[in-house]
Amino acid sequence: MISPPTDNSPLAERMRPIRLQDFVGQRHLVGKGQFLSQLIDSGRIPSLLLWGPPGSGKTTLAAILAHAISARFIFFSAVLAGVKEVRQIVDQARDALSEDHRPTILFVDEIHRFNRSQQDAFLPHVENGLLTLIGATTENPSFQINAPLLSRCQVLLLTPLDTDDIIRVLQRALADAEQGLGACNLAIEDSALRILAEAADGDCRRALNQLETVALFAAEQAQHLPVWSDGDSDKTVITTDLVRQSLQQKTLRYDARGEEHYNLISALHKSLRDSDPDGAVYWLGRMLIGGEDPLYLARRMIRFASEDIGNADPQALQVALNCRQAYHMLGSPEGELALYQAAVYLATAPKSNAIYACTHHVRAVIERTGSLPVPLHLRNAPTRLMQDIGYGHGYQYAHDDRDAVVLQEHLPSELSGSVYYQPTNRGYEAVIKDRLDKWKQILKQRAQHHDQQQRKK
Repeated sequence: MISPPTDNSPLAERMRPIRLQDFVGQRHLVGKGQFLSQLIDSGRIPSLLLWGPPGSGKTTLAAILAHAISARFIFFSAVLAGVKEVRQIVDQARDALSEDHRPTILFVDEIHRFNRSQQDAFLPHVENGLLTLIGATTENPSFQINAPLLSRCQVLLLTPLDTDDIIRVLQRALADAEQGLGACNLAIEDSALRILAEAADGDCRRALNQLETVALFAAEQAQHLPVWSDGDSDKTVITTDLVRQSLQQKTLRYDARGEEHYNLISALHKSLRDSDPDGAVYWLGRMLIGGEDPLYLARRMIRFASEDIGNADPQALQVALNCRQAYHMLGSPEGELALYQAAVYLATAPKSNAIYACTHHVRAVIERTGSLPVPLHLRNAPTRLMQDIGYGHGYQYAHDDRDAVVLQEHLPSELSGSVYYQPTNRGYEAVIKDRLDKWKQILKQRAQHHDQQQRKK
């Protein structure tokens, strides 16, 4: 006979490790010789932004880092607190530093929910070292975090835990008699353990919460479950059927063949890219019926509109944005019609990845060449000093030209003549391509004329 867990704290909270060697997953950060391991060895923790999905270990890593250097650790929720609380924390950090020389690590959960002015409240205290800021976000910091704050933090990317890592976490929770479920005398079938791990979809917190639910379920049905003896005690066995019963809606996103969430979203994306509306609506329907968040699907279609359609049909992005807004207003089931409408539009729109390729090309060039200066003729010259040193000198105003195109360089001299955006001949991009070709021909003729005039001189 087993007893359900009695600790009021959720299992995921009880099982939170406090040492780096007990942390599971994120090997690219916590493995031997990796970034976070080196930080702990150095005894100095810089301000960090931990960017990753729910349940990937952001809060746990922040607490581990604070514990490793004996720092004060303050948990701060961007959802529940504001600038007033920041001021109180700053005062406490200043007192702690003067009294016992202890640094303060301020962990801000969901930091992306702070607006720009609220984020600015951290800046001076991060800059002068009074606070070490560790922010956690599920959103892209490039879009959600102020540039000054972003420049003062090292961004670390966390990934969803793989199934084997989650299995290790669940096994540890079942064996731990003090913090976990070890005192409940439970065993679990291998197949049941894998189903639990896969259903968590990379989210360690979700996996532990589901395991705790299964344990409660097992306590209620212990008389109907098999028993396994390890020589010291009899353990009630959590079976595959029991796990499936307890998960119920959570398992709907996986069909009988076991496709995972990422397989399904990949199938949807590729159906859209390959201009197959039938495949697109089928995979969209599979994910909606399986319990996927409709707003997640809307976000993916917004991304698709720029990545795979771009300027071949500029309207596609607006359709995708309107789809998200429509669902947000109507909810299910009425709003799901907008998702289907958007999927069909995106699937049947002309395709181009020219914008996507352009971004990768530009990023690679910038990473290789660094911060090249803006050419003087492109700089504004609001002061006399700026005018005297050449700011804005020689700039040609395009609207003064009959074709509204001018023969002047808009890239740093080191990159003169580079081409990053190469439109296709599909959809509206064909219009853009013709327009660019026409402008290039005009500018080529003007350059030739200019060279002739210079030679005459």
